[in-house]
Amino acid sequence: MKDLKYLAALTIPISAAISIYFKGYWSFFTPFYAFVIIPILEVLFPHDTSNLEGEELKLKAKSKLFDWMLYLNIPIVFGFLAFTLWDITNHAYAIYELVGLVFSVGIVLGVNGINVAHELGHRQQTFERYLAKLLLLPSFYMHFYIEHNFGHHAHAATKEDPATAEFNQSVYSFWFTSTIRQYVNSWKIQGKLLSTENKRFFSFNNDMFFYTLIQLSYLILVFLFFGTTGILFALASGIIGFLLLETVNYIEHYGLRRFKLPSGRYERVRECHSWNSNHVIGRIVLYELTRHSDHHYKSSKKYQTLDYHDISPQMPFGYPTSMVLSFIPPLWFSIMNKRIPREMRLTT
Repeated sequence: MKDLKYLAALTIPISAAISIYFKGYWSFFTPFYAFVIIPILEVLFPHDTSNLEGEELKLKAKSKLFDWMLYLNIPIVFGFLAFTLWDITNHAYAIYELVGLVFSVGIVLGVNGINVAHELGHRQQTFERYLAKLLLLPSFYMHFYIEHNFGHHAHAATKEDPATAEFNQSVYSFWFTSTIRQYVNSWKIQGKLLSTENKRFFSFNNDMFFYTLIQLSYLILVFLFFGTTGILFALASGIIGFLLLETVNYIEHYGLRRFKLPSGRYERVRECHSWNSNHVIGRIVLYELTRHSDHHYKSSKKYQTLDYHDISPQMPFGYPTSMVLSFIPPLWFSIMNKRIPREMRLTT
């Protein structure tokens, strides 16, 4: 039964269902749950630094249960999004209620959409990668699949990586630099991939064109079925979704740097180039995203088998709590800057 602990991730859409059911100030229940209740639980629950070993590791690596817990997010995300769009266009809502629901749905798109897409996007099976791209659609971040897999994992913890925050850079500045640079990089990477395969940039092989077409089609369908209110809601909640991702990107590699070798190339990505957290609640709600160093060390590993490494820099709090702290830059800097190895600070 303990393997079902990852169903705790579904408490996010459940909290969003509570928001839309009770309305009023309850519309803000999901952000309250994600950024107040979960951080409190992270403090109350213990850390867990244990790793799977031997036969247990082999069994869990092969178990389909962990895959199906990911797949379950797809009907939940799209079903909840469709219902919310229908509900807000067929019932009267106050402006503040719509704002609350935008944040609630946006958090669902970020946690149960983009975060799950990140995990599935690293899988070897084609259909799982298609599911990843589908989950990126409502947040207008389908290009993330290209930039993350072919850009971020190669350049993490370097100046070349838009998803690595600079030392003393605020999360608000990072939202702009990372969002813009990742999108531009996606087109560049796509061009290089096509060139390597001797295929033309302006062709049906350019996935970036298809991502753009699919996302525009999504917005057109939302407008046709749900009108202006629906499309504005879809846009706003999608923006919240990808800003949630960018906030996670911010805390994952903040201030950490890889050094250049005498050859001019960067050292390989090691366990010391990502921030980790062993806080139990954040781990299960985010499908072990918080064991980020091992993910970068071997990106093909499934979330349930990720390990803790002693040399990985550890956050004093879990990822949800750390995200809240990042929204207050002076507090974030005072806590995190002293934890960054001095030699890495000198490279910035």
